[in-house]
Parts: sequence; C-alpha cells; structure tokens
Amino acid sequence: MLPAIIRLISVVWATFALIQAAEAQTFRLDSSPDVVMTNASSRDGLNLSGGWTWSVDPYRDGLQGFHGTAAGKGHQRFDPVDVDEATRKNPGDLYEYDMRRADKATLPGSWVSHTPELRYYQGLMWYARDFHYSPKPGKRYFLRIEAANYTARVYLNGTFAGAHEGGFTPFTIDVTGLVLEGENSIIVGVDSVRTDQSVPPPVTDWETYGGITRDIQLIEVPGTFIDEAWVRLTRDGNIAASVRINGNACAGQAVEIAVPELELTMRGTSDERGQVELRTTAPHKLAKWSPENPKLYDVVVSTAVDRLHERIGFRTIEVKDEDILLNGKSIFLRGISMHEEELGTSPARAMSESSARALLSEIKYGLHGNFVRLAHYPHSESTLRLADEMGLLVWSEVPVYWLIDWDSGETLDTARSMIAENIHRDRNRASIILWSVANETPVSDARNRFLQTLISDVRALDDTRLITAALLTRQTEENGQTIAHIDDPLTDFLDVLAVNTYNGWYGDMPLDAVHDIKWPDDHGKPLIFSEFGAAALAGFHDPELIRKFSEEYQAEYYRQTLDMSSNITFLRGMSPWILKDFRSPRRQHPIYQRGWNRKGLLSETGRRKEAFNVLAAHYKMLEASGIAHRATTD
Repeated sequence: MLPAIIRLISVVWATFALIQAAEAQTFRLDSSPDVVMTNASSRDGLNLSGGWTWSVDPYRDGLQGFHGTAAGKGHQRFDPVDVDEATRKNPGDLYEYDMRRADKATLPGSWVSHTPELRYYQGLMWYARDFHYSPKPGKRYFLRIEAANYTARVYLNGTFAGAHEGGFTPFTIDVTGLVLEGENSIIVGVDSVRTDQSVPPPVTDWETYGGITRDIQLIEVPGTFIDEAWVRLTRDGNIAASVRINGNACAGQAVEIAVPELELTMRGTSDERGQVELRTTAPHKLAKWSPENPKLYDVVVSTAVDRLHERIGFRTIEVKDEDILLNGKSIFLRGISMHEEELGTSPARAMSESSARALLSEIKYGLHGNFVRLAHYPHSESTLRLADEMGLLVWSEVPVYWLIDWDSGETLDTARSMIAENIHRDRNRASIILWSVANETPVSDARNRFLQTLISDVRALDDTRLITAALLTRQTEENGQTIAHIDDPLTDFLDVLAVNTYNGWYGDMPLDAVHDIKWPDDHGKPLIFSEFGAAALAGFHDPELIRKFSEEYQAEYYRQTLDMSSNITFLRGMSPWILKDFRSPRRQHPIYQRGWNRKGLLSETGRRKEAFNVLAAHYKMLEASGIAHRATTD
C-alpha cells in the first residue's frame, strides 16, 4: 500500500511541476545568463588561448591597499601600462608588478602547472596578454571564458568589463566598444578562494585547480544575432525548437531552422523579446540517437543576418514505473564516474579533446560502458560533444556538495546561476539524460527547501530530461540482516533515485558480508548506484592477505558489491567511483596516496587495476544478456 501511495504523490508532484514549467517563461529564468552564445566555438573571432603572463597576488594587493583603500598606482595589475616604458619616462615612479615581463604560462590550464611552488596555492592570480584586432562597424564583440576557478574579474584595455562566480560554467561579457583597433590588452584576475557561501564549499575531496582551465575567446557577431537555439525531440514525437535573438532589432526577425539530411525546415518570427517557439512532427526517417547508434544531424539556424551551426542527436528519455526508457525502451546504465582530470603524473585540468577522448574510450570500449557520471561539476563542452559523438549517456551535475550553506540566499543564488548556465550551455547534447542537483548532502529542512528550488528550476528550464541527486542512506539490522533504507525526503521530488554506498570500504562491515545487504523497494522509482568503490595502489599486491589498498581487495570489493546489485530488482544503473585515480589534498597516506584518491580503476597514468577487469566482465555480461536494452511491456 505504501509504495502505491508514494507513487501517487510522485505523480501529483510531477504534474504540478510540469504545470509550473508551462506557466514559467519557456526559455529563461531570472538566474539564466544574459548571453548564452550557443556553440560559441563555432563563432568568428579570435581564440585567446595560448601564452599569457601571470603574477601571484596572495594578499590581493592588485585590488586593495593595506589600509583597505583601492589599490594605488604601481599596484593595479589590471592597468595595461608598460611598466618599463613608464619608469623610463618617470624614473621616480614605483611599480611593484610588471605584467608584460612576468613569467609565462600556456592557458587553459591550472596554475598548479606553472611552478611547483603553486601546487597548493589558494588565492588571487593575475593573467595578462596582448592581442591585435580590427573591430568592424556594426558588429558586436564578446569575451567568453569557458571556466575560471573560482571567481574572475575581467579587464579589457584597463576598463573593468565584468565578473563571474563559479569555476565550471562559462561566462560571456559584452565588450563592444572596448575592443580597440590594433593592439589590445586583456587582464583577468582569478581568485580560487571559496567561502562557506561558495558552491562548492571550501572542503571537498578533489583538487579544485585554480586558474583559467578552459578556452578564452573573443567572439564577433552581427549587431542582432542568434544567441541561443535549443532543438530537441519531445516525448510526444515532435521536433521542437526554442530560439532567442539578441540585439536591438530582436523582435520580428524571420527565423529558419533546417535539418538538411531530414529535409526538415521550420520557420517562424521572433516575438518582442526576440524569442520564437517552433514545433513539427518528427520525420519518419529520423534515426534516434542511442549508445549503439549515436547519430548526429547537422542543424542550421538562420536569420537574415546571422547563421548558427549545431550537431544534434534526437532521442527521448523518460521514466515508467521502475524503468528508465531511452527511445521508449528500458535501459540499464553501465557506467562509471569521472573527474575532469587528464591522465598523467602532473594533471592541470587542461582537458584537450584528445585527453577527454582517452578517458571516454576506456569507458566505452574498455569497460563496455554506455554511461558516465561527470562528477562533481559541469565538465567542458568539448567533453559533452565527444559523449554525443561516441554514444555515452551522461549524468551532469553542479557542485552542490557536502556542507553547503543551506540558509544563505547568496549561496542559493549562486547554485541557481550554475544550474542555469549548465543547462543553457548543454541542452542540445543528446548524451545528457540526467541533471543532478546535489551530492551527499545531509538532510535538514533548509537543505530540502534549497534543493527543491533547484529542482523546480531544472523542470522549468528543461522538461525533456530526468532529475536526480546522489543521496545518503540509512542502515538497520533486522534478524541479522543488513537493510539499506533510502528515506531521504528528496526522493519524492526526483525522477531517478541515486545513492552512494561504500559498505566494505568505510565502516565496520566485513567485505564478505557486502553481497548480502538488502534494498527494499519503497518508492516505485528506478535506482542508480551513483557511487561505490575501494582504493588500491596500482601494482600493490600483498601475498599474505587481502588488505585495503591492494589490487586484490579492490577487486574483491567489486565482486561483492556487484553480487549485491544483482539482487536489487529496481536497480537501473551504476556509476562506480571512479574511472581513474585523481588528485585530492585530503588523501595523504605516505605510501598509498600522497595526495591522490586511489579509488580509480585506472592509475593516474592509465594502468588498469584488477578491478577494472572485474567491472568490464560484468558489463560485458549485462550487454550480452540483453539487460542493457530491452523493450518494456505494459
């Protein structure tokens, strides 16, 4: 009786949420970015990645004097003055910086790679470079930084252009009128310090990598341009498109969306806000995107003065009772979690396309996987596009992690902005099926209100995907049997339940008892094991016993947990922790860790551990048995 009541409540809530989404602005929330710039890398302009000078500023001297006043002349690192030239002209002038002659680094990439002394630096860093440009009359210009961790202040030719908070989502600043003919100077102050009101908070279990870690671009567009285009397959079999025009002449623009391979064209006219909504029946010959057939179509969005190109896959994702349905068929998510950190002994979060492909290939072809949890923050757009291309389903999340300040309106605003920036950037990615709003957050009334607000935002921004969060569980002992309970009140608001479980690694449970844990079905919803794992130092084998940090222990942990998972009737996927060993300042065992979290199935250099083969064999069995993809029955 209880599961039926819970299912009824869930249906009522889902209906209410859909009504809310329909009544909300179809396209934007207050927390949405002013400029989205869909497929920014395809735009004309100038890629500013490459060589930049850098200057460390631990006391923020470039912003503020030691008496609390604004930084004075000689300290303002954002001033593009040529210090050597200035002091030759006025020998009495004192400058305590020189951005033109400072040390150089290649961006994007964290400052941990600039010099060994910056390995654990947390603070303000200044970056500068000059570039030559010839702005054209009637064009608009934007500076776009794909990620700068954690806060950034941008100056163009000595003028403050804009700021941004959040280390993993892009920001785009209008610099029309600030770009000069000829030589230009751009200076960015990036501060990695986070407070209790930040997202994530100061304490995490991963390396946060301060600096500019993704591409920097100067973008040139027409005065009135296509800012955003979201094209998707709806669950009722239509191709829907939402387009937003940006500019003084945004209203009354004739908009055309074409998918040439499908001989499909949709046309409409933008309203007074520059928005247009289009919809048509999907062509019969449409090939739906899936891991087995990751078909992408060239899509062209055009107006009289602008044209935007995208590559989009069309698929549906939904939940029916305890099943996750991809294109109407039940699917089991054979996955793994992954941090945005390249292979190698000295990663700097400089994730090139080849770096991302190397990791995703281990999942797709090595593990026989079809799913990746991109933890614990939005990963780069290029990684998501690779997932589209390679056929990997994706869980995408924001770093609402551990001890967020649930009572802070400022923190909530930051989290809402991150959610909006993430969704607006990636709504065209067929690979993304799950938006996650949190990871391992302790239950409280304030936390519940906070996360319900995020869930409401997600539903308003994107009604085509599923919502989840990585939850904690509670265990009881009944007649000698361990029972795992998912009783987080957030379960009523999620489409897919997800839990992190580490029995056999954390806690007192013997490893050989893990397989016998029972998971009652109290909610009538699909479940994902979003994390489970054990650490092992690659190459460490103890011939006398199976002990923690040995490859044998990690492999046996996987066998036990996978045996347990096989008895959970409503389990529909898993993303164990984690693909590869990753940097974590928390982990300081002098033999096994030395600043690395060793729960990877690969070492930091890509060496496969025994547990890799255990999971790969399990996934190959699931794939071969048809559990991976089967038709549902009513």
